[in-house]
Amino acid sequence: MSRISAVLGGVALASVAGVAAAQGLVTTQRLTAALANELVGDAVAICAKNGYKVVAVVVDTDGVRQAFLRGDGAPIHSVDNAYYKAYSIASLGSARKEETTKQMADRMAKAAPTTVPQTQLPNVTFAQGGIAIMAGGNTIGGFGVSGAPGGNFDEECARGAMAKIKDRMK
Repeated sequence: MSRISAVLGGVALASVAGVAAAQGLVTTQRLTAALANELVGDAVAICAKNGYKVVAVVVDTDGVRQAFLRGDGAPIHSVDNAYYKAYSIASLGSARKEETTKQMADRMAKAAPTTVPQTQLPNVTFAQGGIAIMAGGNTIGGFGVSGAPGGNFDEECARGAMAKIKDRMK
């Protein structure tokens, strides 16, 4: 009987040790404040050169704003829309390996109506202009631009700004 107790005690101790080993710290990556601010500044500047008045937002994977810039004359509704784009790609894109809100919208357009949520999720949009911030093949944040006369132009500005900092994301 004492052997059985000893074995059961050992199994219980191993289970507790396994749970304890699973606890600890979670390490995440995100852009530095300086790089996030440079990213939004570059996007607004690129769009301004093309005559577009935009807002740019960087969020981490929790959807927390890291950087925000409203360009001169950018429409007020673009403040929220840029955030929604960044938040959407950061929070939903990685589950399906999508890197842009356009990819998400294209997938949704092909989905049967019964598989598409009937209730809008808070702060989620599938409007083009959101791109994932990627490092080491993982999404570490979202970048949203809004205000140009089309989501394709928002995305072009975001991609142009991202290209400027890509080599420094290490």
